[in-house]
Amino acid sequence: MKCNGEAHTRQATADDERKTRIGDFIRRTNLDELPQFINVLKGDMSLVGPRPHMLLHTEEYSQLINKYMVRHFIKPGITGWAQVNGFRGETHKLEEMEGRIKKDIWYIENWSVALDMEIMLRTVFVMIKGDKKAY
Repeated sequence: MKCNGEAHTRQATADDERKTRIGDFIRRTNLDELPQFINVLKGDMSLVGPRPHMLLHTEEYSQLINKYMVRHFIKPGITGWAQVNGFRGETHKLEEMEGRIKKDIWYIENWSVALDMEIMLRTVFVMIKGDKKAY
């Protein structure tokens, strides 16, 4: 992405004019996630867990969605149950964010090492296959 004043208030979109050609490739191939491994090594993130949202979304959706803040009880992850179940990328409607939050809470309530392994394997599959919401 090009430097811009909307980075903390506007989600990336499919035809986002802020993307560069190289940036578009990096986002589509998920290479933009690699620096987050530093946060995992530092202990600030986990490999699997609810994906972090923009602060603006946290403020907005915590008022609109019941149990929204429950997702903050655990460390955020590079990938998550919501992402491998189709709730990735831009959200156009409140129902899309509600679906994501329900998946995040389900993950927290049903966590296991086997579930984390499944999510990581499904993430690799999605990366290889490609995802139309990767932008």
